[in-house]
Amino acid sequence: MEKKLNKYETIFVVSGELEETAAKAVAEKFTSLISTNGSIDQLSDWGKRRLAYPINDILDGYYTLVNFTTDSEFPKELDRIYNITDGVLRSIIVKRDE
Repeated sequence: MEKKLNKYETIFVVSGELEETAAKAVAEKFTSLISTNGSIDQLSDWGKRRLAYPINDILDGYYTLVNFTTDSEFPKELDRIYNITDGVLRSIIVKRDE
């Protein structure tokens, strides 16, 4: 039986204390993980921006927004990997309406 694919949106913030190349490497890790487990519909690199409030005394972060399509099991695994990856300050995954 074929798994039902859903559309999701995720945004993650990588610490601004990292070098730009290191932050891009973290973002590339997640975009390749997403493309391996689904398909990327849209990818937006927002670059380095000021955070709305300090997180662990960090004031800036590199933002990346990804719209993707995958099965319903993958977002739980993606969230787990966000939480154990050094340098990721915040992340959110939202299921989009069809």
